[in-house]
Amino acid sequence: MAGQMFADTQLHSPDDGPAYDRAFVKEVHVDRPVPRDPRIEKLILLCWGLIAVKHGAVIWAVHHYAVPFHQLWINVPTFLLGLIATLAYYASE
Repeated sequence: MAGQMFADTQLHSPDDGPAYDRAFVKEVHVDRPVPRDPRIEKLILLCWGLIAVKHGAVIWAVHHYAVPFHQLWINVPTFLLGLIATLAYYASE
């Protein structure tokens, strides 16, 4: 029964011979998680640095030029997107 897709659901007894042996799990193999890539973590740190620079530039531009909105309308979505992306990377274990 090579290539059988579904488990054998028939009831077996030890008298069934080879069918009885195939009806039970013989081995379980568990893979270890892949270690984190230091280059990706450096990229995440670089992106957070760029987000910080952007926040500073937006705060300066909003105070320097007379714009009719608060800088948080720009900075909060950027921060939240960065946070979600960072959490998605670190929660993917």
